[in-house]
Amino acid sequence: MNLDSQIRELKGVGEKTETLFQNLGVYTVRDILLHFPREYHKFEQPKSVDEISEGTVIAVLGRIKKTPLVRHNGRMAVTTTQIEGREKILSLIWFRMPYLKNTLKPGMQYVFYGIVKNRKKQLIMEQPKIYTIAQYQELSDSLQPVYALTKGLTNNLVRKMEKQALESIYLLDDFLPEELRKTHDFCEYGQAVRQMHFPDSEYALKNARNRLAYQDFFEFILMMQMSKEQRVTAKNQFTFEENGIVEQIISKLPYPLTGAQKRTIDCIHNEMRGDYVMQRLIQGDVGSGKTIVAFLAMIDAASNGYQSAIMAPTEVLARQHYENFTQMCRDYDLDFPVILLTGSMTAKQKRDAYEQMLLYPNALIVGTHALIQERAVYENLALVITDEQHRFGVRQRETLGKKGEKPHILVMSATPIPRTLAIILYGDLDISVIDEVPAKRLPIKNCVVGTEFRPKAYEFIEKQVKDGHQAYVICPLVEESENTEAENVTDYTKLLKAELPDVRIACLHGKMKPAEKNRIMEEFLNHDTDVLVSTTVIEVGVNVPNATVMLIEDAQRFGLAQLHQLRGRVGRSDLQSYCIMMNISESKESKKRLDILNRSNDGFYIAREDLKLRGQGDFFGVRQSGEMEFAVGDIFADAGLLQEAAEDVKELLDQDPELTLEEHQKLKHHMETYGEQWFEQLNL
Repeated sequence: MNLDSQIRELKGVGEKTETLFQNLGVYTVRDILLHFPREYHKFEQPKSVDEISEGTVIAVLGRIKKTPLVRHNGRMAVTTTQIEGREKILSLIWFRMPYLKNTLKPGMQYVFYGIVKNRKKQLIMEQPKIYTIAQYQELSDSLQPVYALTKGLTNNLVRKMEKQALESIYLLDDFLPEELRKTHDFCEYGQAVRQMHFPDSEYALKNARNRLAYQDFFEFILMMQMSKEQRVTAKNQFTFEENGIVEQIISKLPYPLTGAQKRTIDCIHNEMRGDYVMQRLIQGDVGSGKTIVAFLAMIDAASNGYQSAIMAPTEVLARQHYENFTQMCRDYDLDFPVILLTGSMTAKQKRDAYEQMLLYPNALIVGTHALIQERAVYENLALVITDEQHRFGVRQRETLGKKGEKPHILVMSATPIPRTLAIILYGDLDISVIDEVPAKRLPIKNCVVGTEFRPKAYEFIEKQVKDGHQAYVICPLVEESENTEAENVTDYTKLLKAELPDVRIACLHGKMKPAEKNRIMEEFLNHDTDVLVSTTVIEVGVNVPNATVMLIEDAQRFGLAQLHQLRGRVGRSDLQSYCIMMNISESKESKKRLDILNRSNDGFYIAREDLKLRGQGDFFGVRQSGEMEFAVGDIFADAGLLQEAAEDVKELLDQDPELTLEEHQKLKHHMETYGEQWFEQLNL
C-alpha cells in the first residue's frame, strides 16, 4: 500500500464506506492522512451537576435515578433522563437512540460529555457522549480528535482508519528545505501529520499545526510566484475610445457613486486604455457596490465593440446578474445583448447561448463555471470578471482568461482582509479597495444575545414578516452528527415551523442537489417564502433587498470574517436591517470577539481587530475565518506565519529561482508533482 492507494485498500473499508469517505473528498490514503480533525475535545476532570453553567462544553458526573423515558416525535425516537445535584438538575436528551433505555442503569454513575444549554429555564445537554468512570479516566487530560463527518460515518470509524493510514506515514517525503525547518524549529512533516491526528500534548499539537499552516502558505505563495515568473506582462491589443457612455450612465443612476467607486472606475477605465493588459483585484466589503463597477466596465467594453464575461459562483447569483444587467440596459437605452450561460440550462438553451456568443461581438456574457467549458467559444473577448473570487480557484480565473486573446482581467472579492495580506495572497494582481458604503444604506443594527432571548427573536422575525419583509436564520450544521453540539438546520427548520406556523419557512443547505438549491433561493428571492433557514451556503448568495433580519445561531462557532459575510446578506436596501447573534458560550474570548462585530459594520476594521485579538487562534475549536480555506492555515489567525512564508519564498527564489540546488530537489519535485493539483483545488 502506498499514499496513492485507494481508500478501499484499508482494512474495514468496503464499497459503502468508501462512498461515504468520497463524499468528504477522501479517495486515497494520502487524502485520509490530510483529512485533519476539525476540532479536539479536551477531557478534563468531570464536574458535579451543581458546578455546571450554560454554554460550556463539560464532562458531568451523575447518577441515573430512573429508567430513561423514550417518546416518539413523528418517526424520531427521543430518549430523556435527568441527573441531579443539590441545587441544579440537568436534563439529558438523545435523538434516535432508544436503546439507551436499556443501557443506562438506574443507580449507576456515568460521565456525560457535551454542551450545556438553557432552554425554557431548564439546563439541558443534547446528544451527550456517555462514559463509564473507568472509560473516562482513560481519556482524562487527553486531546481527542473530532473529524468532519457525513451521514453514516462515525467519528470512531474515521479514527480507526486514520490510525491504519498512519502506518504509511514513512512514505511522506519532507519537501520543506532543511534550513527552513531549522530556522523555524519545525518538526518533521510526518511527525506533524501524526500529531495533528493524535497529539501527545497541547504543545505538540501547536508545533504541528504551525508547521502545517506555514507549509500551506509557503506552497501557495511559491506556486503564485512561479506562475507569475512564467507570465510576461502582455501588451494591450484592444483599442478603447473615449465615447462618454459610462459617464452618461453614471449621471443617470438613481444614487450617487461613492468616492471609492469613482476612483476604481477611473482606474479600470485608464488601464483598459493603457499599454498593458489589466490584472486588477477589486476588494470591496459586502454591500459596497462592486457589481455596478463591474457592469460599467462591461459597458465600456461593449461600447467599444468588445465582449465581456462575468463568472459568478452560483447559478442563482449569475441569473440575478443577468436580470439586473438586462434591466439596466433597457433603463439606459443600451443596445447591447446580455447572454446567460449556466450548467442547468437545457441543451437547446446552451446551443442558443453559444450561437449568440459567436453572433454578437459586443455582448455582456453572464454565467457560472459553464463559461470555461470547452464548448464556450467567444468572439472578441476583451474583459473577464470573476465575482466573489474567494469561491473560485486561481486556475479557473486563468482558464476563463484564456478564452480570449489576453483579455483584461478583473477580480472581485468581498473578503475584508488587511491590505498587506491581500498583497501576499493576490501577488499577481494590482489592488483597488472600495471601502465606502453607498449613502442611502442604513447601518445594520446588531445585538449579541443568549438563548433566553430566542422567543423574543422569533417574535421579532414574525413582526418583520407581517410588515412584508423577510429573514434569514443561520445554523452551523446540516444534520445531527456524532460529537457535535451545534444547532442543526434540518431539525431547526421543523422547530421553527412549529413556533411560527403562519410564516412560510424553507430550508437550504449545501448537501442539496444544485437544482433544488437554486429553486429554494429563487423562491426566497421572489418572496414566495418568508424565512430561509440555512447553513453558510448563503454566504455567497443573491441580493435580496427585502431581507431585513439575520438570526445566527451558535454565533460563537463562526469566525468574525464569516459572520460579517453572513450579516452582509441583509442591509442591502434603504430598509432598516437587523442582525441577531445567538451566543451560547460563557467564555470571555467569545464575548470579546462578538462584541467587535456588535460595535461595527466595517469589514476591514473587524478583520484588523479580529487579527489583534486572536493571535495564533484557538487550537481546540472550529476553523475561524470562513474565507480562503487552506488545509490548516487561517489567514487571520496565522497572519504572522503567512508573512514569514512570504519572506522565505522571496529569499528562496532570490537565491535559487529555478530550484536547481541539490537541497531544493525534493521541493521542486513536490511542486511539479502535486503543486498544480493542490493549487487548483485550493478554494481561493
